[in-house]
Order: sequence, then C-alpha cells, then structure tokens
Amino acid sequence: MKTYAAGMRWGEGPRWQRGALWLSDTQGGKLWTDHDGPWRGIPLDAVPNGLWFLPDGRLVGAMMHERRIGVWTGERFATYADLSAVATGPLGDMVGDPHGNLYVDDVCFAAHAGEPPRPGRLVRVAADGSVGVATEDVEFPNGLAFVDEGRTLLVAETARQRLTAFTVADDGTLSDRRTYADLARLVGGDARPDGIWATPDGVWVATTTGHTVALVRENELVTSVDTGALLPIACCGDGGNRLFVTLADAQGLPLGEALATKAMRTTVALLQTTKAGNAG
Repeated sequence: MKTYAAGMRWGEGPRWQRGALWLSDTQGGKLWTDHDGPWRGIPLDAVPNGLWFLPDGRLVGAMMHERRIGVWTGERFATYADLSAVATGPLGDMVGDPHGNLYVDDVCFAAHAGEPPRPGRLVRVAADGSVGVATEDVEFPNGLAFVDEGRTLLVAETARQRLTAFTVADDGTLSDRRTYADLARLVGGDARPDGIWATPDGVWVATTTGHTVALVRENELVTSVDTGALLPIACCGDGGNRLFVTLADAQGLPLGEALATKAMRTTVALLQTTKAGNAG
C-alpha cells in the first residue's frame, strides 16, 4: 500500500467523486479534500461522520453530533434533512441509492463519552425529504453499502463483529435480516468492522482492531491485506482498481486512550486491486 495523504486525526467516510477524494476528520473537526488541488483540511464548527454524493452531485454529511443531514455549500454544511423526530445520535456512516434515498446510522449512544452501549437503528431519508426509522436493534451500526444492484443493504455491526444484510423493498423498507459475513470467523477474533465498500468482486471491510482490510462475499473470505500496527478505519473505491483506506496510528496507546487524548494520527493509503480480488 502506498500513502496517498496524511494529516488527519481520525478519517471517516472517504468518498471519491470526479477525480477527488473527500473524507471527514471526526476527531480533528475538518473536512478533507484535494478537490481544489492540494490536499487540505477545511475547519468546521459542526463535523460530519458519514459522507455521500447525491445523484445531482451535491455532497451530504451525517452531522455526527447534530440530528440532521447537512449539504455542503463550499463553506459549511447547511441543513438538508432534519432527523430530530427520529434520531438520538451520534450519527455514523451513510449510503445512498441512485434515486436519492439515504440510509444513515443512528448509533444511539456516545461511546467516546463513556455512555453505556445500547442498540442503534438505521434511519432512512427519502428523496422527497420524508424521514423514518428503517430498522431497529442494530448493535453499533457502522459501514453501509448496497449489493445485488441495490436489492440488499449491508450494515457493519461493529459490536457483533459481522456484516448484516437486509432486503430492500421498492418503498425502501428493510426486511429479512440475516448474517452476510461473520468477520470474527472469517478474519479473526479481533475483527470489528467499521467502514465498508461494495465492488463487483465483493465487499471490502476495514476491521479496525483486526488490523486487516478484508474482501468478503456472502459467508466467504476472498482475500485480506494485513495493515500491521495500523488500524483500518474506512475505505472507498474510485470505480476502477484503486481502493482508498484510512489507517489510524494509535502511537502505541490503547484505542480508547488514543482517541481521548487526541494522540491518534490517520493517513490515507492507496491499495491497488484486481478483479480476482488480489491486492497489494
């Protein structure tokens, strides 16, 4: 893997759009991009977690500490959708479909603040602006991705160490909950999935404390890449054979302590992949 960019504290929600990379630095309070040329961090008063691009090209973000989806104006995230009627927060990752519908994690407890764990949920923001709970009882919902041409939605349940699948109905409702990939079994007992990215060859999973980026299909490990001492947080593809992975360096500290003391440092690595699933 080659280093693509550096300077973040905790890089979440990487997205590639029109030749540029975007990501949220949830610990550093910045939006990072090379959209205008040099890699730079834009300071924010309110920071997003998950990012997505709408069909019309606008960037939206799940505002981590606010119950809303924001839309990027070039200077800040103005309100795109108010989630206060259904969400409790913090908000996590986000994914959208070609019709402009969004699904976002409502984690439902602030782990960084020492709140006791409780089940989260997925919230759906329809293209017409309506908001509702898509499903309940998701244990620390994290990365989200569509597979099967949008007929199936995957969510990384970090606490359950697995990818969980839902069938997506025509009206956007979710049903038929099932385990798509048991990461503890396929990758290892320390694998706790964070960000995920779907490709025609499988789903790439950043396993954080598993120190591995893994490509999985349903109940199958295709290949994996060891990240050494670094913690893989999230990933995204460029539509070709490149995968961008955010890698966190805890500076030798336990994960919780590194986050609490802001000792964490993140780089973006570039992984070359092939259709056979091999990576290097």
